[in-house]
Parts: sequence; structure tokens; C-alpha cells
Amino acid sequence: MSVTTEETTPHDAVNERIPAGKLFTLGLQHVLVMYAGAIAVPLIVGRVLGLTPPQVAFLISADLFVCGVVTIIQSLGASKWFGVKLPVMMGVTFASVGPIVAIGTANPGTEGARMIFGAIIGAGIIAMLIAPLVSRMLRFFPPVVTGTIILVIGVTLMRIGINWIFGLPVGPTAPMIVDPAHTGWLEQVRGMLADGTIPPVPAGLKIAPTLENPAYATVQSMMISGLVLLTIILVMKYARGFWSNISVLLGILVGGIVAAVMGVMHFDHVATADWFELITPLRFGLPIFDPIMILTMSLVMIVVMIESTGMFLALSEMCGTKLERPKLSAGLRTDGLGTLIGGLFNTFPYTSFSQNVGLVGVTGIRSRFVCVMGGAIMIVLGLIPKMGALVEALPVSVLGGAGLVMFGMVAATGVRILGNVDFTANRYNGLIVAISLGAGMIPLIAPEFKIHLPDGIHPLIDSGILLASISAVGLNAAFNGTSRRAEEEARRAALASDGGH
Repeated sequence: MSVTTEETTPHDAVNERIPAGKLFTLGLQHVLVMYAGAIAVPLIVGRVLGLTPPQVAFLISADLFVCGVVTIIQSLGASKWFGVKLPVMMGVTFASVGPIVAIGTANPGTEGARMIFGAIIGAGIIAMLIAPLVSRMLRFFPPVVTGTIILVIGVTLMRIGINWIFGLPVGPTAPMIVDPAHTGWLEQVRGMLADGTIPPVPAGLKIAPTLENPAYATVQSMMISGLVLLTIILVMKYARGFWSNISVLLGILVGGIVAAVMGVMHFDHVATADWFELITPLRFGLPIFDPIMILTMSLVMIVVMIESTGMFLALSEMCGTKLERPKLSAGLRTDGLGTLIGGLFNTFPYTSFSQNVGLVGVTGIRSRFVCVMGGAIMIVLGLIPKMGALVEALPVSVLGGAGLVMFGMVAATGVRILGNVDFTANRYNGLIVAISLGAGMIPLIAPEFKIHLPDGIHPLIDSGILLASISAVGLNAAFNGTSRRAEEEARRAALASDGGH
């Protein structure tokens, strides 16, 4: 790699000092562009775990706080070991959602949270240790591999956005519920057991849901989600520049206002939330370290760091600053440090947000201090519990319309990257995508496929993202070998990705 860093050109665009007022405005713009994506993961995980509204609100606040801390470390730098020192905004990666949801579904409540944070802490430590190696693994991740993985991430997440619109498949919004008359009959039978006229009720016998649930797929929910989606489409169609960049956030705001007017958004927890609260580590108790879960999350981190490598290469090209491997390793090591900090402070794995990389290209502002300011704003937002409570109060139908766009754009980014892959001259590339996409769909289509497999590996194979990653990397190595040109290919793929995280 070429040797040109900001130390050799102290007055270049990356180190530009911007007046305070303009710096705040530009930093706020970066925050608004990433805000909807930043709050999505804690909302998803908090509700999968079945946490209380105050606990979910705390997850959101913790996420915003750590987003800010890790952004400052990455953009400003902390010694030669941490920080790529480029304009980077850090946020929770959607790539981690699949494995985290699998852990949370199998282990709801605070115990599941402790397992998740234990896996994240372990993966963060491993990621820091292997960062220099990952910077040399690009040859295993050409666009046919990264595009397939990101496509599967998007398709996997779409299920969450769709369930936000219509209702979760289990719980109070499940499509079918148990008929109360059937439950009453079973209780009556249980009461007759005393006189011995009927045999005992078999252990585990339950009444099956047979009654349509009026709370599932309500017209009201579909209307709110549709309005959010329509707002986002109209803003993206007719707005320009900054307003177009925050179309998802504007859609959520419109949906929230309409939901409040319709009486389906309640502010009880917002009113009781404090104006200031420190984010304390290990809020849910000591982490639980499970080796299989740590391995699963570590594999996710390898994929995330490969994506980050492409982002850093693309960003350095935008900024006219070429990276040496030590600085690239420092940036990747910060992904691991951010993930470690995230696990300690009750939040999730972190990576560079690609939509903010795209914003650098759109605005032409390359000063890393803009993102340092954005990080400071995120820290302040994280210390205001009312902000987290307000986000938590949003009905899932509001998030459904936005989720359709956010998660769909992740899948579209994968398609965009695959658009640069040669499927004509190289017939193996189509086979790699086809098989890996199929492998990624297994947990979605047949979620019980693992019932006869050892319980210990369930968290590993429950993620279609990981199955697709293993398949794509292995098949590409078998059919195409490992190319030395992958660094240039990764840069081009990253430039094609404007919202993949």
C-alpha cells in the first residue's frame, strides 16, 4: 500500500479545522443520517429478549453513548494502536442481528442479555487480536463473497421489518390465539379428575391456537406503516441533499406524530424518564461466556472487519489519503475495541456506517473532526434517558415502514456489489451466489432443521448469515482460488456500497 498519511500533510482535508458553528451543523447531519439505523438494533434485541420498556430505553441510550465514544476513538485516534483517523461514524452492525436474535429467542430476559454481552465481549477481544491478520485476508473476500453475504443479511433482516408491520409471530400479536372456550373446557376437565371418572391429562398437553387474533395485521398498523413508507419514498423522490439523506428519520417522525394523534403511541415512560443518567457498565449483571456463542460472534466480526476494510480503502480514496497497513490495522482493531466496549456497556458490535461514508462523498467535507463532533453529539444524546424512552415508545408499526426501507437497502447494497461481478465469463460465480443464498435461507424457511443436531452448535447454525458466509468463502476458494487483486476489488465494492451496514 502507498505511504501517504495525514502526518506528512498536516493541512490536508482530513485534518481541516472548521469553525465551531459549521462543525456542529455538519456533525449533526452525520448523526441524523445514521440515527434510524443506530436505534434499530437495540429496539430489535430488546423486544426479542422481552425486556421492559425502561430496559429497552436504556439499551437505546447505551447504544447512542457507545456510538459516540467509539466514533471519537476511530476518527480522532487513540495512540498508534487505535483509530484510522479518517471521517468515520461508528454504529451497531446489522450483520450481528441474526446471531443475537437467535441467542435472545432461545434465552429470553436478562439471562439472554448476559449471554449476548458475554459473546460480544469475547468477540471484541478476539477481533482486536486478529485485526492485523484480517487486513491480509482480503483475498478470501472478493465482491462475489461480500455481495452475497450482504444480500443475505438484508433478506434475513427483512423478516424483522415485515413482522413489525403485521405483528410478531409469537406473543400477543401472533396470527392465531387459543380460543378461551377451549381453555375453559380443559380446565373443567382438570377439575373432574378428582372423582376419577376420566384418565389423567397427559403431561404437556396444551390447547392449540385456532382463533384468528384481532391484534394481528390490523388495518391501523398497515396504514401507519404504509404512511411511513410513502413519506420516505416522497422525500427521497422530491427532496435533495441533506433532507434526502434523512428520509428514513423523517418518515419515522411523521409516523410517530400520526400514531400519537391516533392514540396508539403512549408517553408514560417518557414522562417518568430522567433528563440525565450515566451509562453504567454491566447493568444486567455479569456476562455469561459461552464458547460457541463467542465463536459465532467472532465469525460475524471477521465479516464485519472485511467490510470495514473496504470502507476504509474507499474512504481514504475519497479523502486523498492512502493507508499504510499499520493504520488499517488500527482501524480494524478499533472495531474490536468498540465491540468490547459495547459488550461491557450493555450494547452490541460496532463498525463504520457506510451511509456516512457515502455522505462524505456527497458533501465533499472530509475533515475527521466533523465525525468527532458527531460522536460528541451522540454521547450527549445517550446521556439523556428521555431520548431513549421516546424512541422506545414508537409503535412497531411505525418502525415497520422504515424497516422495510432500511433492511431492503442492505439487500440492495448486496445486489449492487454483485452487479460488479462477472457472471458471464466465470460461470462459477453464479453457482457460488446460488448455493450460498440457499444456505442462508435455511434458518428462515426451516427454522427447526436443527432439532436432531447437538444443542451446543444451535447458535452457530441458527444464523443464515454465518451459513452463507462459510458457504461463499469456501466455494469461492474452491472454484476461483484466492486472488491478490482483492484489495482493489474490495475498494470498488465499498464505493458501490452506500448503506450496507
